[in-house]
Amino acid sequence: MKRSHLGHALLGHGLAFLMFFPILWMIITAFKTEIDAFSMPPILFFEPTLSSLNEVFARGSYSKFVTNSVIAALGSTALCLVFAVPAAYQMSFFPSKRTNSTLLWMISTKMMPAVGVVIPIYLIFQATGLLDNILGLVLIFFLMNLPLAVWMLYTYFKEIPNEILEAARVDGAGIMEELRFILLPAAIPGIASTALLCTILAWNESFWSLQLTASNAAPLTVFIASFKAAEGMFWAKMSGASMLAIGPIVLLGWAMQRHLVRGLTFGAVK
Repeated sequence: MKRSHLGHALLGHGLAFLMFFPILWMIITAFKTEIDAFSMPPILFFEPTLSSLNEVFARGSYSKFVTNSVIAALGSTALCLVFAVPAAYQMSFFPSKRTNSTLLWMISTKMMPAVGVVIPIYLIFQATGLLDNILGLVLIFFLMNLPLAVWMLYTYFKEIPNEILEAARVDGAGIMEELRFILLPAAIPGIASTALLCTILAWNESFWSLQLTASNAAPLTVFIASFKAAEGMFWAKMSGASMLAIGPIVLLGWAMQRHLVRGLTFGAVK
């Protein structure tokens, strides 16, 4: 192996380790006692224990928080695809003079700090009965991820030759036939990567979950935050809850990594 290649490989592995280290440290801390987790300097050699994980399962209805997270993440992702696919289809293959402006306006909503609109959204949810309601959580996650989903699908659809759709129209295909038999099968990698990204963002969202839920619709992010008390943070228990929370989404990412890589590199090589 050439020195340059070896250097690039070492650099890549080093950066990967730095990115993975916080997760590794969280997993290690989950098997410590609270005394060991809080000790300074950190203890590297300790007797592993399951006490923190046992308390996580015993504290409240853990399955309820998991169910809320699953419903909120998958429900909002499904809504995003239902609205983003036709929107991206229209903008990609039937653009107007205002298409670029519309896309820019949509993505600009992601640049505004969420805390800037928390009061009006809270009041709207309060007036409509959506506070601490799983439907409200699905709705806010859907609105949060919709601009990103439209942008990603618009980029993927632009890579599909318009001549394919024109040939389908010549053969008598309507809009639904184009979407079902031509566009969606060709864009499966892009749709899969968009769905996975929206699911991850919804699953990990904590700001809106903490502001708009209390107990009935609280997802796992609220459950993790509950380990912060007046006495301080319970690092071991919080790490155990975090490890259990990221497990399903990591497994989902591994299961869909082929589609994710294909989607993220869609159109990169002609």
